Order: sequence, then C-alpha cells, then structure tokens
Amino acid sequence: MKLKILAIISTFLLGSLGVLAQNAQTRSLAAGQKYKIKGVVVEKYDDETFLVRDQVGVDTKVAVAPNASIRANSVFGSGERYQSRSIVRGLNVELEGVGDNSGMLSASKIRFDRSNLATAQSIDARVSPAEDRISAAEQNAQRLSGQIDELMAISNAAKGGAKAAQDTADAAVEGVNATNRRISDLDDYVVQTTATVNFKVGSAVLTPDGKAALDLIAAKAMTLKGYLIEVTGFASSDGDARTNKVLSERRAQAVKDYLIMTHNVPLRRFSTSYGYGEAQSIADNASRAGREQNRRVEIKLLVSRGINTNVEVRSGTSN
Repeated sequence: MKLKILAIISTFLLGSLGVLAQNAQTRSLAAGQKYKIKGVVVEKYDDETFLVRDQVGVDTKVAVAPNASIRANSVFGSGERYQSRSIVRGLNVELEGVGDNSGMLSASKIRFDRSNLATAQSIDARVSPAEDRISAAEQNAQRLSGQIDELMAISNAAKGGAKAAQDTADAAVEGVNATNRRISDLDDYVVQTTATVNFKVGSAVLTPDGKAALDLIAAKAMTLKGYLIEVTGFASSDGDARTNKVLSERRAQAVKDYLIMTHNVPLRRFSTSYGYGEAQSIADNASRAGREQNRRVEIKLLVSRGINTNVEVRSGTSN
C-alpha cells in the first residue's frame, strides 16, 4: 500500500513538472556578425534578456541592446513603440542584431504583432500564477509523503492497524487528487458578471451612465481573487468600415483607461481586448434604435474556478 501511495504522488509530481521540461539546442552566435531571427519567446530571464526558439527548435539567448527599436506592427501599420519589459513568453518576435562576446544576440530591432502581444500577455498573466501554485503543490506533496510514512507506522503498530492504514492512505490519495483538480481549475475561467456601455455617434467618450456601470464592475472585481476583465468594442454602420474598426478599438480602450485610472485595476487583470467595428451587430443597423444598440462596449468579469471555488454567472447592467 505504501508503494502504491508513493507511486501516485510521484506520478502527480512528474505530471506537474513534465509540462515545464523542454530539450532544445542553444545556438552560439559569432561576435560581431549580423543576424535576423524569427521565433517565439520561451523564457524570460529579466526585463532585458530572454530566450527565443525558432521553427526548427533551436534556441537563441537575446539581450536587448541600449536604445533598441521595439515596435508592434498593427493592422494599420502604426508602429507603436514598447519597452522591453512588455515582451513576455509566448510572443512571436522578429529580431535583428549582432552576436556579442557571450554568444548571445544583441538585438537592436524587435518587431511583433500587437494582437499577438495582447494574447501572449493574457496567457502569461494566467500561467505565471499557476506555475507558482504548482511549485507550492510539489512541496505540499513531499510533506504529505512524509506524513503518510509516519501515519502508516503508527497504525501498523496498533491493533487493527491494517484498516486504519488503509483509511489514512485513501484520505491521502483523495487529498492529492483534490490538489491536482484545484491546479487544473486555475486556468478555467467562467463569466461572473457582464455589462454593456453605449456611446454616441462617432464618439469614444464614456457617458455618466457608462461610468456608473463600470464602477459596479470594478467594485465587484475588488471582492474577487484570480479575476480577469475582457473588453470588446463595437460600432454601428454609420461611417466606413475602416473608421468604425478604429472607433470600436478606441471605445474599448476608453473603458480600460477608466477602470485603470479611476479604480486602479492592474494591467495584468485584463485579458485580450478587441475592436470588432461593424461586425457582430446585435440589432438592425437600418433603424436608429438598432444603431444605438450597436454603438457599444461589452465587458465581462471572469473568475478562476481554481481560486474561487463557488462561482455563479450573473447578468450585468446595460447603459
């Protein structure tokens, strides 16, 4: 029975660590030689250094050069500037630079897609806390293994020790399984509250009613742990499609700015936001009332099942 319990615990630990283990060849660059590299960021050492893996599985260590050009390419080619600390794991990057004396790439030019950055940041915001909890779970499992040894020795020395040892082992296995389920649920997000705020024609300025709806969302978020806020913007058919696409993005950003500046909602609490323009209308654009409904931003407050064990979906307010 002891071997069975230890085998279950070992399987749990190996399963947790297996997803983190990666075997890859690391490239050593020639000092002073120019390089262009494409790949995905698989490890972040600090704000200035990270590891990039290319399509054939070869890794390159990268150091951001002083005064490096770091820009995001958007649909409209805005070339928005970013700081090196914005680079996270999972981001697809295009790098240009020269090899340094340590075999790393000294990157003077870094390019990536803005929407891919938002997705990578959202995933990193979820995965990093989960990794911390996996480490804690490993330590708990080790302590639990020692407790099982002690309990089995005591129960075997007492009359009827076999049954007591079995009961103790079953409880220990259930505890390990419960911990495993809790970790699996960390990245399972469900909608807790929703809200919709509407805008005037051609405007991305929040109305008093819209601010009131966002105040309720922020107040609810402050009572939760492990929450995320999803923001999506929309527009009516007034104007051309390109203008409406930009307008929907501005409306979504206005909502995020209000929650950040007014209620100090941390940046890590926002998942990917997006502006759909005229797409995904909820009413007929042929009528004035329909267009008013389509000029909107939808906000969803999501919570992690792994951290908030008792969650339920509630309807939000519309303005």
